[in-house]
Amino acid sequence: MHLRAVTPGNYEAALALTVRPDQEDLVEPVVKSLAEAYVYPEYAWPRLIYDGDELVGFVMAFLDLPWGEPSDPTDLRSGLWRLNIAADRQGHGYGTFAVEAVCAEIRARGETRAYVTYEPREGGPGPFYAKLGFTPTGEISGDETVAVKIL
Repeated sequence: MHLRAVTPGNYEAALALTVRPDQEDLVEPVVKSLAEAYVYPEYAWPRLIYDGDELVGFVMAFLDLPWGEPSDPTDLRSGLWRLNIAADRQGHGYGTFAVEAVCAEIRARGETRAYVTYEPREGGPGPFYAKLGFTPTGEISGDETVAVKIL
């Protein structure tokens, strides 16, 4: 498994990635993530997840993002912004690999914490993130639970 940058040669395949129908309300499609990466290039770190030459998913980190309402310029956070694993490729460790790769990138930049937000509902990704070491902070961002992992 490895990550690749989004390029003119692979972005159309990335746009075709879809999650399971029961997850569509939990994660935005890749096209929205790429639009956000374009609008917020100073914070976004989009990557494609490959198993050999097969595209299996998309992950995007946020790096040094001002946090809070309104944004607090002294509270900069980095973490997982988006994770989309192709519907037919789930359950093979790609999500775990992607989250660990994002954490490694954040650690390499000198940070000691990685954040994630998620919809706190039955069937949501909370147990997945807990298994990877994320613990809820008690904060809510929009309607989502904020969790942190110490790196």
